[in-house]
Amino acid sequence: MALRMSHIGVCVSDWRRSLRFYCDLLGFRYVNELELEGEPSATLLQLDGVRFRAIYLEREGVVIELLAYDAPETQGDTAPRPMNRLGITHFSLRVDDLDAFLEELHAADVAILQETRIEIAQAKTKAIFVTDPDGTRIELVQRVGA
Repeated sequence: MALRMSHIGVCVSDWRRSLRFYCDLLGFRYVNELELEGEPSATLLQLDGVRFRAIYLEREGVVIELLAYDAPETQGDTAPRPMNRLGITHFSLRVDDLDAFLEELHAADVAILQETRIEIAQAKTKAIFVTDPDGTRIELVQRVGA
């Protein structure tokens, strides 16, 4: 049986803000979107009375599906998820120049988790976490010569 990656779903509170974040700042490309409600989505998502927008973005073969719910309302807060919480904790992007990219993100008021910054000299690697507008962790990694 052949399996291949389809997409990663990210629940968002404001699809316009998230679209700007992922496309304008992280370089994802808009692919398409769907507005769905009721069945069969309610069965698949296990949400009664569901009404939502699914926006598909792509970068380097990776597809992210932004899920923006009109009903039922989104749940949770924007605090970054603890890394030891079960389930998907983050996704990671490679950057050529971490410091320069962080300056761009700072200018755009992106939440940068400065306390997570590390440098591993022997591996010529730098890394840090930032979050999307709803607190989803995104790891940025610079590896010199890789």
